[in-house]
Amino acid sequence: MQAAIDADDTAPKLVLKHARERGDRPAFREKDLGIWQTWTWRQMAAEIRAMACGLAALGIQRGDRIAIIGDNRPQLYWAFDAIQAIGAVPVPLYADSVAAEMQYVLAHAEVKLAFCENQEQIDKVLSVRDQMLSLEHLIYEDPRGMRHYAQPFIHALEQVEAQGRAYDQAHPEFFEAEVAKGKGEDVAIIAYTSGTTGNPKGVLLTFDNLLNSARLASEMEKLSDREEILAYLPLAWVGDHFFSVAQQHVTGFTVNCPESSDTVMLDLRDIGPTFFLAPPAIFENFLTQIRIRMEDASWLKRKLVNFFLGVAGRCGVELLEGRRVALKDRLLYALGEFLVYGPLKNNLGYSRIRIAYTGGAPLGEEVFNFYRSIGLNLKQLYGQTESSAYVCIQRDGDVKADTVGRPCPGVELKITEDGEIVYKSPGNFVGYFKNDEATRETLDADGWVHTGDAGIIDDDGHLKVIDRAKDVGQLSDGTLFAPQYIENKLKFFPYIREAVAHGAGRDHVACFINIDLEAVSNWAERRGISYTNFADLASRDQVYELIGGCIEEVNRTLAQDSALRGSQIKRFLLLHKELDADDGELTRTRKLRRRIIAERYAALIEALYSERDHVEVESQVTFEDGRKGVLAADLKLREARTFGREATERRAA
Repeated sequence: MQAAIDADDTAPKLVLKHARERGDRPAFREKDLGIWQTWTWRQMAAEIRAMACGLAALGIQRGDRIAIIGDNRPQLYWAFDAIQAIGAVPVPLYADSVAAEMQYVLAHAEVKLAFCENQEQIDKVLSVRDQMLSLEHLIYEDPRGMRHYAQPFIHALEQVEAQGRAYDQAHPEFFEAEVAKGKGEDVAIIAYTSGTTGNPKGVLLTFDNLLNSARLASEMEKLSDREEILAYLPLAWVGDHFFSVAQQHVTGFTVNCPESSDTVMLDLRDIGPTFFLAPPAIFENFLTQIRIRMEDASWLKRKLVNFFLGVAGRCGVELLEGRRVALKDRLLYALGEFLVYGPLKNNLGYSRIRIAYTGGAPLGEEVFNFYRSIGLNLKQLYGQTESSAYVCIQRDGDVKADTVGRPCPGVELKITEDGEIVYKSPGNFVGYFKNDEATRETLDADGWVHTGDAGIIDDDGHLKVIDRAKDVGQLSDGTLFAPQYIENKLKFFPYIREAVAHGAGRDHVACFINIDLEAVSNWAERRGISYTNFADLASRDQVYELIGGCIEEVNRTLAQDSALRGSQIKRFLLLHKELDADDGELTRTRKLRRRIIAERYAALIEALYSERDHVEVESQVTFEDGRKGVLAADLKLREARTFGREATERRAA
């Protein structure tokens, strides 16, 4: 029995191992009312034991599916281990999902119990509970607002843990025996995909998938138990589970949970993590914040910052990668580090970061190079839920802005004849829950996972992801059309939050643009432009000119590439509302749902390919309280300036 517990093939066994070997080291911190609270590995193991025994007292058995819904809280992370300790399977859901989205996953997974953070999540589950016969219990962690919930199937976590301690006292051998039964090939989690093309699919990942991949990645990056990470990304996203759960369990480092989603920036500065993960939208948003502050600064500060950012753009990446740089630039960069780059990284909480990752979607080269130029060791990774997020990670000293690096240790990767990326990874999923047909379509008989992404492998063995294979197309004249590539170039500008490019089968490219409300409103206020709301601001001629200038710059860069010159943007409009996950236009990880957008805004697309200069539209919107409404607007359509090769060559000269 003891030998089985001492093994390290499941997450609960690793928790017990860390409790023995580094019991007094911090495992988790959480900021509560402005004060950081700390739990050691020994305390964490005790909490997990009480939770697991409490679940058993409620009748949870091996194989049951248990939902976890909420923000990044230590207790919800511990719930993963407690559920797994008794052989049940955790099913994390996105905390910002509306009730209907939750209902699909809860019903499909046949969830027996839902671990909820607070009253908000309890209410959402209660609103759809009648449609789920399998759901027997709800547990809440935060008691605020729960005083009058008298239903016998709703339990406070504190009460469940008290029951668990009593159960443990009555059955002292139970917990260790259940943990010992666990094996590496057991399903550790059902992680539902974001559902860009339809209903999400439940990806079955084993302990072997997650922990072996995490070990290989940790060894490659030389991670230790002294690392600090800020856990602020959705619990349901496989990226957070890989870094905040799997890698923590194999290395023993400390996970820090922010006070709330509104305090992430402040809490990031408090902690000063040593490595950091963020999807492209976060890095794009941080860059927008930097530019807004620059615009609000005095002319002298702007001049100083722009000068040293120019120095960084000229030699920062070379210095980061240890290449030779002229003495003058080296000295200027050192001065820039003292005056600009260092304070900027400190303000963002990046001062101690050894490694920063971005993944989940491509990050524009301009944004990527900006961070590396100021000395942040930002690297791109490529993975999917189906690979436990483990396929490619850029190595130190071998980073290219337009690739995601070489395959990770233990990964085989190739490009099929039709240009699709396929791989074999230690993280390869075992199948989709209750969906054998989809499993066969994605995971072939030889063990290759078909990604649906189009890519190429360059001469150095680096993978370059072009776009989703189904999204890559051609204009009517045969010009390559890669919408995501164009959209990422647009989102480099702080005034553009989202972009949707159209053009497959058409004679030119046209775009929807979502302005960034914070950046554009700041710009408008400094110019004395008044407005009433998002739609009013987006309709202003001055804003159209501003965005037109951004598109012009993108077209200049596209014109320099012979393969992409014909895919310059010729027409655009500014949407009257933000694309929203609640309206089904984005996934919870902010990926575009192109099919839904194309169907919902078909009239706008057709108008862009006509001679019209305006179009009326009515759109459904979802308010914060869940009510639906309709937003009407009269949108302007504008031409964008395009360039031939000669014009860009003259400008470069």
